[in-house]
Amino acid sequence: MTGYGKSILQLPTKKITIEVKSLNSKNLDINVRIPSYYKEKELEIRKLLASNLTRGKVDFSIYVDNTGEELTSQINEVAVKQYISKLKQISHGSDLEMLQMAMRLPEALKTEREELDETEWSEIVKHINKAVSNIVTYRVDEGKALIKDFNLRIENIQTLLKEVIKVDEERMVHVKQRLRKALEELEVKVDENRFEQELIYYLEKLDINEEKVRLENHLKYFIEELATPESNGKKLGFITQEIGREINTMGSKSNFAPMQKLVVQMKDELEKIKEQNLNVL
Repeated sequence: MTGYGKSILQLPTKKITIEVKSLNSKNLDINVRIPSYYKEKELEIRKLLASNLTRGKVDFSIYVDNTGEELTSQINEVAVKQYISKLKQISHGSDLEMLQMAMRLPEALKTEREELDETEWSEIVKHINKAVSNIVTYRVDEGKALIKDFNLRIENIQTLLKEVIKVDEERMVHVKQRLRKALEELEVKVDENRFEQELIYYLEKLDINEEKVRLENHLKYFIEELATPESNGKKLGFITQEIGREINTMGSKSNFAPMQKLVVQMKDELEKIKEQNLNVL
């Protein structure tokens, strides 16, 4: 979602700079800063930006630097002459001094409001499109880098999941031995059949086979959605939530230090995915 685009239009009497910046945001939030004589075109600008930039906090600006002798202020001759006439009645200065004093008085200058030139605006629109195209290109390049990072993180989680599957059998043996040892330390006689029944019930509560299958499916689904051409940042966010739910459940059921260590590593990879997913449209 982060991006930057810029275009400069050079006219005979002015230089017009167009900038578009975007930051991460859940929705599309457009802020437009333009000179007052372009205000009537603000809605057109917003529609153009919205049609090209799906999400993000977008700042759009038009800066105008006058480079020629274009004047928007003119001398109010009627007012100046009246001022000089009045000043001569109360003062005996030279004509130059009277003129200088009159020019400092209110309404000696009248400013004409600059009107929008449609021909000029059509050129500006071309450069707005160019700036938007630049920011889209910027975003696409950022997206390509994100795809590589996402694939790497998902592969890391898949590798860690394989390690979890390897230690799972060892975990079950460890749990059985720990329970047997605890009973021996209590020095009480137990019904072996009852013990086996309770052990099976306990181990079923620690079983993570369903979580392993669901996690594998969620990881594959993430990769599939990542390869689609549509804007899918929100959908990827939902999938990461499901991935996190399965990893957390595996961690709470593990009850075995080597497996818990692997779960922590998976969580770390998932957090990096979540952080980067904020940049996806």
